[in-house]
Amino acid sequence: MTVTVYSKPACVQCNATYRALDQRGVSYEVIDLSEDMKASALVQSLGYRQVPVVVAGSDHWGGFRPDKIAALS
Repeated sequence: MTVTVYSKPACVQCNATYRALDQRGVSYEVIDLSEDMKASALVQSLGYRQVPVVVAGSDHWGGFRPDKIAALS
């Protein structure tokens, strides 16, 4: 399963998400929304207004969600 984390610089919840994914051994790709306008439009189309936004297969969520991250491993 592909896991993508959409983030922005200096995002505390993004850093917490990276740490939790790393601790569980989940590989992921980071996309900086401040540099990728297409990705920003995708995140907005999903209804999110905050970061991080994590997309894991057909599931997605916003913010730091340790419960969702635990379910990935």
